[in-house]
Amino acid sequence: MIAPGTDNDHCPAMQVDEKTGDLVLVGETVTDPNDLAQLQESSGISPNESGVRVPARMRKLILEALRELEDDPTVP
Repeated sequence: MIAPGTDNDHCPAMQVDEKTGDLVLVGETVTDPNDLAQLQESSGISPNESGVRVPARMRKLILEALRELEDDPTVP
């Protein structure tokens, strides 16, 4: 699913991993030191993790994907 109002190149997107039900997000990597400090303080960031900024305009897509997962008996 591609963010509304963008083209198909270099835009925020998400998909649902069909095997695990995980959401895979594509967005701008968070590099602002203040934002990273807040992330570290609130949840910690492991070396294999990064912050990804997902535009607010994707809220409905994310909720839609979560509803679909909730109704799918094959997703753990």
